[in-house]
Amino acid sequence: MKKITDLIRILPTYQCQSDIETITINSIEMDHREVKQGSLFICVKGFTVDGHDYAQAAVERGAVAVISEKKMELSSPVIEVPDTKKALPLLANQFYDQPTKQFSLIGVTGTNGKTTVSHLINEMFENASYNTGLIGTIQMKINQQTSPVKNTTPDALFLQKSFNEMVENDVDVATMEVSSHALDQGRVHGCLFDMAVFTNLSQDHLDYHNTMDQYLFAKSLLFSQLGNEYLSSRPKYAIINVDDTNALFLIKSTAQPVVTYGIKNEADFYASEVTLHANGSSFVMHTPLGNLFIRSHLMGNFSIYNMLAAAASAYYAGISLDMIKQVLEQTTGVKGRFQPIKNNKGIGVIVDYAHTPDSLENVLDTIQRFSNGNVRVIIGCGGDRDKAKRPLMAEVACRYADEAIFTSDNPRSESPGAIIDDMVDSLTYQNYTIQLDRRKAIKTAIESAKEGDVVLIAGKGHETYQIIGDKVINFDDEQVALSYLK
Repeated sequence: MKKITDLIRILPTYQCQSDIETITINSIEMDHREVKQGSLFICVKGFTVDGHDYAQAAVERGAVAVISEKKMELSSPVIEVPDTKKALPLLANQFYDQPTKQFSLIGVTGTNGKTTVSHLINEMFENASYNTGLIGTIQMKINQQTSPVKNTTPDALFLQKSFNEMVENDVDVATMEVSSHALDQGRVHGCLFDMAVFTNLSQDHLDYHNTMDQYLFAKSLLFSQLGNEYLSSRPKYAIINVDDTNALFLIKSTAQPVVTYGIKNEADFYASEVTLHANGSSFVMHTPLGNLFIRSHLMGNFSIYNMLAAAASAYYAGISLDMIKQVLEQTTGVKGRFQPIKNNKGIGVIVDYAHTPDSLENVLDTIQRFSNGNVRVIIGCGGDRDKAKRPLMAEVACRYADEAIFTSDNPRSESPGAIIDDMVDSLTYQNYTIQLDRRKAIKTAIESAKEGDVVLIAGKGHETYQIIGDKVINFDDEQVALSYLK
């Protein structure tokens, strides 16, 4: 519980015509349905709804004060600010006593690999007996307790509340995926990062960012927000993939020490003598303390990049190379990330989250390296998302696979057929078929596969649902594939 005057003094400017000296707050809410007696309600304008429209409902549910961008006649005091989105992280961070000052925080950003890198880092700290927190695409995890999250990077209020829960559970280090949307919208304002990790950048989310330059700029905010001060008691690092063409821009974006990793170029952490095979990969990992031979269950060059990113991050956060090697050699990866589906039919079935041209190319290129038969890929594109990548996805699928089956992903409000039209209208390849029903597409691919063939089910990975119109239906690529493999 906090006095409201102790909270709002963090705001640079505000106006309030009411006496608020005696008001105390027991929660902050931005969804009127979550308001209870004693809540502070913050009116935030979203893409589809405006919190100002629900201020009266929030007061009726017990909000003792409202933060607003405009004058409102309510029975509870209204505190007017220029920008509620800016005020939200300030107030949330203050209400929860600046939780990220109490533990180390590692942020991972990039187009592909965020989830795997975050999970690998978390696994390394867990194995070293640290209490850990994890926030990302798949879930939030505090020590061994897991819960779902709505976005890759949740809103600022959810984040600060979650970080406070981590403090209460004695978390030593937390790792979180940081999306470009979150950086652009200020969702991570108030988060004190100790380390920022960059995986790679390729075309995605141009429906939101419009250009690749704007997309890159959004990613760079994580590195610039590491700050300018150097504290020996709490050193900070930027961990950057030096093989990515945008590496120099990101290196220039931060004042903090930079640690590089890569395969093509020599770096602080780099891989040589890389061998890829059907059951994993092996390589020599060069580190500032010497070289390690790594034999991993994870497949593909992209997996080696992910392992290098995690290894460099963990090393500079204090994890020993012996522990890093142990985790890299024992980990089996993350659900929906190049996940093999076991069967007794002699065919390879792989589920992967690849939903960008670059990630799909990486996955298919890896499969071609070990496949002894035909490669089939099932792929679609999400509705209400970047339309420019649709023909690129189709072109990559046909170029790298023997057969592509174009199907529905999460069409959302768009017509599934119209999405496929965008994929194939300019396509010159002929090695594809169209099956809008994703279940039937998976069935067709598996039943037509012969021993030695590989079927890649791409695009949805770990997701256990499909969004069609305004309905969310149960759909898990892994489970659907298993049902036909039986």
